Amino acid sequence: MRDGMNRSSKIHSAISCNLDNSLLQASLPLFSAEKVEAIEWSFDTLYKVRDIPGWFVELLQAFGSEGRLIGHGVYFSLFSGKWTVEQQHWLDHLRKIAANFRFDHITEHFGFMTGEDFHKGAPISVPYTAEILAIGIDRLQRIQDACSCPVGLENLAFSYSLEEVRRHGEFLEKLVEPVNGFIILDLHNLYCQLHNFSLDFESLIRAYPLDRVREIHISGGSWESSGVKPGRSIRRDTHDDTVPEQVFDLLKKALPLCPNLKFVVLEQLGTALHTVESQHCFQQDFDKMQAIVNAFNAENKLVLMNNFLPLEFLPLQETAPESLRLHGQQLELSSILERTKDTQEAFQLLQNSSLANSEWKTESWSPYMLETAMRIAQKWKQGW
Repeated sequence: MRDGMNRSSKIHSAISCNLDNSLLQASLPLFSAEKVEAIEWSFDTLYKVRDIPGWFVELLQAFGSEGRLIGHGVYFSLFSGKWTVEQQHWLDHLRKIAANFRFDHITEHFGFMTGEDFHKGAPISVPYTAEILAIGIDRLQRIQDACSCPVGLENLAFSYSLEEVRRHGEFLEKLVEPVNGFIILDLHNLYCQLHNFSLDFESLIRAYPLDRVREIHISGGSWESSGVKPGRSIRRDTHDDTVPEQVFDLLKKALPLCPNLKFVVLEQLGTALHTVESQHCFQQDFDKMQAIVNAFNAENKLVLMNNFLPLEFLPLQETAPESLRLHGQQLELSSILERTKDTQEAFQLLQNSSLANSEWKTESWSPYMLETAMRIAQKWKQGW
């Protein structure tokens, strides 16, 4: 339910903190200086780790006891057309983890995972239809039932078409509204969309339900040259470089637009933090992010109007809804993205698939974004 009384608060500066030696080494000076105010833990990335080290458990519990631990899922595959054993195991794992650690909230990525291996797929977008909306709402309810705390979704960095970009915020709002959920506004993801579709911030940001933004992400990424459109550069959300100055500028613009914001999180993959120089840059990015957040906190009194707990606990359907038609389309699309060598062949295969002349609107997909989707899927299939 919504808070009976409005609560004064401040925005907390956080880092994505996972069990990765390079990431932890980069973060240690920030922890030692007591700069880190909250941590985000991708709890489902430890599927190969039987026992979490005691010191890491203590770290999670320390932040959790202060209401400063947030959980971020990667592998649930919210929009899979077929309910899978792996999804049920994911929920069972979340229920167990949530009983041991106090999460402020839990989030997942928008999309479905390609690939037969549950942990070797790419998060790919879906059509914005009533059928898919119903599946997504059901899955969010199941996540909320497992964690007993607020739940949210992160905006996508990737889209196939301009129409999809413009409708994304509205569809996100329809998804989270029934569970009184919230949005992670990933500003680097937004930066990707702004560049890849030649949009301006002011027009795109208003397409998102900004009163439902509880968390902001910032990160870096990479540039990729298009093979189908010479001279065209594609911005990728690869989390493997420093935060661009443009993303810091987006943070300054976004802060006053999000009245229920609670956390700003810096993300970077540990695979990009092997050198002393890269670790120092990570620390500098955090300091710059925190300076922006602190300046905003000093000038503004934040009054949270929504705690994002459910207005009512809706009963779960006994059987998770499925769409075997959607499942078949997703299998076809995954196969095309993961195995096709060029976009011309991919478009031909799409034209002869069940996705042709359907709600997927593959005929209007931008060739350079289809090319990007293929590169993403094939990289994930190789183990990222």
